[in-house]
Amino acid sequence: MAPASFYFDLSSAEAYLAAERILQVLPGPAEWQPVLARELPGAAGLTRPAREEDDAFRAGIASRAQRLGLQPLHWPEPFPFDSTLAMRVATYAKSIGRTVPFAQAAFRQAFAGGRNLEQADNVLIAAAACEMHPAAVLRGAELRSVDRELSGATAHAARLKISDVPAVSVGELVFIGEHAVEEAAAHMSTPSAAAAR
Repeated sequence: MAPASFYFDLSSAEAYLAAERILQVLPGPAEWQPVLARELPGAAGLTRPAREEDDAFRAGIASRAQRLGLQPLHWPEPFPFDSTLAMRVATYAKSIGRTVPFAQAAFRQAFAGGRNLEQADNVLIAAAACEMHPAAVLRGAELRSVDRELSGATAHAARLKISDVPAVSVGELVFIGEHAVEEAAAHMSTPSAAAAR
């Protein structure tokens, strides 16, 4: 099976919904890859802040969360928020093998708990939920190697033509947006994909 990667930014409500589905929906494992969505190609043209402040957008996300059986959605204030700190911590978590538990805890802090991940205390609560020590987390977030890794991962996603999150790559194919997880799963489950295993 071709390797799969899940690209996410903790400031994205749509990536939160994808993160809550991906472990159950994909027929195989995926590497969880933190990226800064605002630095992806075309991000400026997406007018993300205007879209995510829109009442219809928020109502749609809340409705989908309810259909998925998730906790009632609570929006952090402000939203959208600057995810730089949270994504640096997610990148540090990746370096110690804790990407998935940290990302899930942080997404839930933001969108189930309504906590702004610009604030270090809220990021540290998510880190503590997966047994990451606060002092180590804060030191890790400041490492130049972590900054380089996050920048490099974002640049790699851009080279793959990923313009927004959530996104899932399977080999050389990329699926972007609300249905990325299901589209990737369908591809991974086709006979031609199985033959490539």
